[in-house]
Amino acid sequence: MQSLTRPDIDTAQLIAALQRHEQLLQHILNALDKPQLGLHSNAGSIKIYCNRQHGHLWYTLTNSEPTAVCASALTGYLRELKFEQTKRRGKPCHKLLAFIQGDRPYILESGHDSHFTKGLLSAIASLTPQQLMQPITISPQAGDDDKVLFVRIWAGCEYVKAQYSEDTDWRATAKQAIAVVTATNNMPSALTREEF
Repeated sequence: MQSLTRPDIDTAQLIAALQRHEQLLQHILNALDKPQLGLHSNAGSIKIYCNRQHGHLWYTLTNSEPTAVCASALTGYLRELKFEQTKRRGKPCHKLLAFIQGDRPYILESGHDSHFTKGLLSAIASLTPQQLMQPITISPQAGDDDKVLFVRIWAGCEYVKAQYSEDTDWRATAKQAIAVVTATNNMPSALTREEF
């Protein structure tokens, strides 16, 4: 019978420790994939307004009062992009709604012709459905003007450069972005992701 040397024992112990860590990580991932049970304050979706109207980069409304979102980014699966007509200050306006599944459902709302919307649509339109199968990260970025809000997008850990100009065909860009999201959600492996 061959005896093990010290390096062999160290390697065997390292492999065993790595296997235990892998099992623990798998348990954590499994726990994250399950809904939160018991009492909590995370029921329903959160609507986040992406504009600098109230002095914040993005905010929620609590009892009609703006509350700053302190986090600098939101990471999750992009489930849907759609435009909605609504009224603001008694006038009709159009908003882009981006539905994100993270630790809970989030709805990002921005003006249909804002820089935030243009950047988001441009970035998503440039992705493939396969790239959009992974979580994206959305981060609001302040412009020089205190009313301008830009956005940065990452697909996984890859920064997605959102290029657009005054000549950009926004109707075509929006259709392409919506088509990419729809194609992603129709892929068979998309069914394994959590649904709204």
